[in-house]
Amino acid sequence: MLRGVVLWSLILAGSVVPIEKLQPKTIDAWNDYVRQTEERLSRSVNGENFLFTDQLPAAQRDAARKQMDAGKIFVLHTGGKSRAVESGLIHDWLGAAFLPGAKLEPLLKWVEDYDAHAKYFQEVERSKLISREGDVFKIYYRFRRKKVITVYYNTDHTVDYHVLANGRAYSRSVAMRIAEVEHPGASNENEMPVGDDSGFLWRLNSYWRFQETPAGVYVECESLSLSRPIPTGFAWAVQGFVESVPKESLENTLTSIRKGFSAKQP
Repeated sequence: MLRGVVLWSLILAGSVVPIEKLQPKTIDAWNDYVRQTEERLSRSVNGENFLFTDQLPAAQRDAARKQMDAGKIFVLHTGGKSRAVESGLIHDWLGAAFLPGAKLEPLLKWVEDYDAHAKYFQEVERSKLISREGDVFKIYYRFRRKKVITVYYNTDHTVDYHVLANGRAYSRSVAMRIAEVEHPGASNENEMPVGDDSGFLWRLNSYWRFQETPAGVYVECESLSLSRPIPTGFAWAVQGFVESVPKESLENTLTSIRKGFSAKQP
């Protein structure tokens, strides 16, 4: 009993997780996975099966649509598990939601209001639009992610939008910089060296699809992230954070869009 109390105290103090350095071969594996993913996604942009869920087997697609139409968030771990690469794990999650009564144009304007994201998104503590050139946005987020332990990040992203015909749009968000924050909110707050930290989040890409229908808008996201592998001897401390937080973050994001946008409508 005493040992368990001590272990959880160490977790809560943030002192039990060993530092992990992002390796060049891990980055290479990530870049290759991203390249393959973007090639696959580019083939469906102008295809009949525009939505990610449209590309699922019929039974799974119908179940997903039924779940979304009932007001729930649909999530799927593509491949069934995270992909182990050298000195890292790649997490690939698909999520989808339906916004009844929504229209595409006002939804995109709401999503593009990055200065206001901290008001609506559960994991965004701060948000700021840095610059905009046409449909390309550069933004800053302060993320707060919690799973027994709480980890903060300062992040910079580039997001580009593309509006198509027939009520369709898509976007890509790439985290250009992710810095874990030590002692957040304290006088000695500082950023850890990028890629030389707890290793819970090294890379993050999000690919979005929006489809307007007479009944509302379907919003879908395929989220890719890169983390450290599970360290030997520390699985009890970090496995839940590494493996479940990507899923929960995607669910939180889609829930925030569904609730936040709906609350702003007359």
